[in-house]
Amino acid sequence: MIKFLDLQKINLTHQEEIESRLLQTFRSGWYLMGNDLKTFENNLSKYIGAKHAIGVANGLDALRLILRAYIEMGFMEKGDEILVPSNTYIASILAISDNGLVPVLVEPDIAHYNIDIKKIEEKITSKTKGILIVHLYGRTIFSEELQQLAEKYNLKIIEDNAQAIGAEWNGKKTGNLGDASGFSFYPGKNLGALGDAGAITTNDDELAKTIRALANYGSNQKYVNIYQGLNSRLDEIQAAVLDIKLKYIDQENKVRRNIAKRYIKEITNPEIILPENPENEAEHVWHIFLIRTAKRDELQAFLTENDVQTLIHYPIPPHKQQAYKEWNNLSFPISEKIHEEVLSLPISPVMADDEVAKVIELLNKF
Repeated sequence: MIKFLDLQKINLTHQEEIESRLLQTFRSGWYLMGNDLKTFENNLSKYIGAKHAIGVANGLDALRLILRAYIEMGFMEKGDEILVPSNTYIASILAISDNGLVPVLVEPDIAHYNIDIKKIEEKITSKTKGILIVHLYGRTIFSEELQQLAEKYNLKIIEDNAQAIGAEWNGKKTGNLGDASGFSFYPGKNLGALGDAGAITTNDDELAKTIRALANYGSNQKYVNIYQGLNSRLDEIQAAVLDIKLKYIDQENKVRRNIAKRYIKEITNPEIILPENPENEAEHVWHIFLIRTAKRDELQAFLTENDVQTLIHYPIPPHKQQAYKEWNNLSFPISEKIHEEVLSLPISPVMADDEVAKVIELLNKF
């Protein structure tokens, strides 16, 4: 069986280092807000190139806290609008609604599946306060035009960098392109923890200070609460594991890029639409290798019969979810087409050459 993602094998690659560090953390007797967290935050901020990195409980909290901090700082208020891609994973949208802000959906560009920057300006109103861009599937989305729009309308650019750690735009890492960025280190991500984990990066001192307090019960001094905060902390064990794995992220992303290159070059079946490989390969870290076909369900069944595991990212677009039933009758044709046709192929830093060859062979045979 070719697994979609062999997490056990990925983590066992670093077994000795992880086990030794975990033993050290366990024996230290300090399990929250300690040295492992400080070390990881410092190394993450250096890696991303941002002034601040703040470890939090998960990726959704990272986005929730950024928006909540902007509200506490008076930059946003409940009822304000945040633009967000209409084909993202639901967490990007939940973070907006959870803060009493209004998500405004913008269609993606079918060529790269990310928000269509050309469609942003028409959605901006006097209530718009931010653009939440999502580097979906590991592909960077950014442009000078986007920056100019943000300046023209005084909007914050918030990056959902859950899937693209290590990707770049013009030599700058994602997570350091906008005003603030949320990361997820869910186990299946390119940089994955051994449970839930997340982080925020920013160059804004006041924002960082506000987020740190909000994530710690609204307090930056014990038992003194200045906000009605949350409890969202990255624990020492996850921080220790992430700190080890961070050292290998570029190397592992390179393996993903090489597999993606092979897929793009060697899959020749005319029924299959392959993803676009950006001219600058640094713009994509291939968290997910996504193909499209009108015969998606048949193809998935065929691959399953031949012991190749695939997933669908994502089967139901946000505007068709029951959670947002007020949107159910809206039409987002590009998003709908994407959700009906996409299939994610196995890709990972531990995938063997013969496994890649088998996937290619089966796809060409279909």
